[in-house]
Amino acid sequence: MILEPSHWQARMDDHQARADNRLATFRHPGQYHAVYDFLFEYYPVRPSHLRRWHPGVGVALAGKPPHAQWRYYKNDDGLTAVDTRAWWAKRGESALVIKRLLESTATNPATFDCFGLHEWAMVYKTDRPRHSLPLRLGPERTNEVVERSKLKCTHYDAYRFFTEPARPLNIRVLDRGGQSDNDQAGCVHATMDVYKWAWKLGPIVPGELFLDALDVAIEARTLDMEASPYDCRSLGLGVVAVETAEGKAEYVARQRQLADKARPLRERLVALINSARQSKL
Repeated sequence: MILEPSHWQARMDDHQARADNRLATFRHPGQYHAVYDFLFEYYPVRPSHLRRWHPGVGVALAGKPPHAQWRYYKNDDGLTAVDTRAWWAKRGESALVIKRLLESTATNPATFDCFGLHEWAMVYKTDRPRHSLPLRLGPERTNEVVERSKLKCTHYDAYRFFTEPARPLNIRVLDRGGQSDNDQAGCVHATMDVYKWAWKLGPIVPGELFLDALDVAIEARTLDMEASPYDCRSLGLGVVAVETAEGKAEYVARQRQLADKARPLRERLVALINSARQSKL
């Protein structure tokens, strides 16, 4: 596909405006935000990364786009496109790792009965919680919720932040090596990771898809913290009281909606990796 200057310029302008909107809403340098800074610090995505629009693999830009001066782009006969041969030589191995994890996450049985208790396990029996926000139920009742629940976390990057007393309470021991066996599409952190993978894949991912993944990650992070033991109402968030039957039902309903939104994004990323692999030959 070839985009004429008027077309790619409009898409680039729209992308930058959309990125600026998300940055203005969810990123406030110098002011720590316990909920949304996670999406820019734990995932170290700089504002410049968000604002940079890529057309994606298989799309060429006519005219004189700035991309001609960017890494992993080439210009042939007046058309600028991703240099998939150069990109794959440098990033192909990691792309295949991402592809396998995306595929296994999609095919592993999805579960919807963890109720977001990973955040509770991170503060179980500790006087040093990860955030300065108050605990909605207080330390003692928070510990009681963990003790009378079944911890069913499947995501290593959440599990590794469990307190030492909480880890034996999980249904399984998780490690990095088993991530592809355990990650599954119902997990809100696996949903947020779609945004991470889109970022890591860089120029082969269209900018619109990258920001779509960010929007789903924002929604997932909101649920993550509304269902947490922290009281986030001072930050404008609601409460999903997963210690109650009503809260559990709300969590599962929103968790399923997020899984439905993440599914096509995950599929598109896999397709883009396959396209990049094929076109570099």
